Amino acid sequence: MRHGNKGRALGRTNEHKLALLRNMASSLFRHGRIETTTAKAKELRPFAEKLITLAKRGDLHSKRLAARHIQDRDVLVHLFSQIGPVNASRAGGYTRILKTGFRQGDGGETSLIELVDRPTEAVVIGR
Repeated sequence: MRHGNKGRALGRTNEHKLALLRNMASSLFRHGRIETTTAKAKELRPFAEKLITLAKRGDLHSKRLAARHIQDRDVLVHLFSQIGPVNASRAGGYTRILKTGFRQGDGGETSLIELVDRPTEAVVIGR
């Protein structure tokens, strides 16, 4: 029975799925939009929106909670300095998922997940 097992397994262990979501969230905050499978995008949405809600609060405790998931310091600073304040007046729904079609190789359904209100400044983060 699936009691208490929320979300999609994505064919991975729990640790692997958490690592995947952390990396995808970092890429989303770095680039503003990423293209992935629809199932992964639907799993990423609540994960990323909780991090943006922490960035809206902006206190030290929120930064430490977000730093558990966002390992890249530049992305974390960008999240709290630009993405959080831009979404301060929004009550939720910080991301949108747009279906883009099917992959050439295996026919997997792909989607574009993007931030609804992107910061006006260009995203220039390390590397």
